[in-house]
Amino acid sequence: MQVDAKRGIEVLDWVYPPVCEICGCGLGGGDALCEECSGKMLRIEAPFCDMCGEGFEGQIDGAFDCPNCREVSFHFEFARAAMLRSERVLDLVHRLKYGREVHLAGALGRLAVGAFSDRRLGVAMEEKWPLVPVPLHRSRQRERYFNQADEICRAIAEETGLEVQRLLKRVRKTETQTRLNRKQRMENLKGAFAVRRPWGREMKMPDTPGVILVDDVFTTGSTVDACAKVLKKVGVERVAVLTVMRG
Repeated sequence: MQVDAKRGIEVLDWVYPPVCEICGCGLGGGDALCEECSGKMLRIEAPFCDMCGEGFEGQIDGAFDCPNCREVSFHFEFARAAMLRSERVLDLVHRLKYGREVHLAGALGRLAVGAFSDRRLGVAMEEKWPLVPVPLHRSRQRERYFNQADEICRAIAEETGLEVQRLLKRVRKTETQTRLNRKQRMENLKGAFAVRRPWGREMKMPDTPGVILVDDVFTTGSTVDACAKVLKKVGVERVAVLTVMRG
């Protein structure tokens, strides 16, 4: 007998009433954040760096690149995070990644969708660029049982209607990036990613002008740049980067 998914969710909500993950108030409809708590989180708004999405406190007329981006050349077109760094958003990301609270991916994905107000991502949505999650190494994924970028991708896809295409794989396990500077991170990631090729047939490349590379947090850009470099080598014309938070 086929179980109705919606009915199943309703039963679970009755047995385990959903509450906001921040304030604890009652919720419905599968949400993890109430409107008030979600509304209090700080979104990235102009002015911000056109390349990496770093926010700027002050007044600047027109587009600009921050000093960090003037010193480096990226393989992606631009990176756009939805949220400014905050303890609340970072806590949700950490609970998803390290606490295995996979249900939080939906809330984080919905926060990330706010970045589509950026005209450049708006164009990408109109042209139906696929969403490409940054992959985990298979050993890390076995430990965690899931890939947080993949789960966030699913949530973004549900909100936008864009397709998820898992084009990349991580072929080399690297040490954690947390305590490395930008130069060390880029060195650490050399040769870490490759294009995924399904067994017995060639992978079909996206029939669009570009793809949207998705991750949880953008810090120095070294991880998404390494991914973008691989995608460009196999013929992807343009790579945009979308993350939940700017680190």
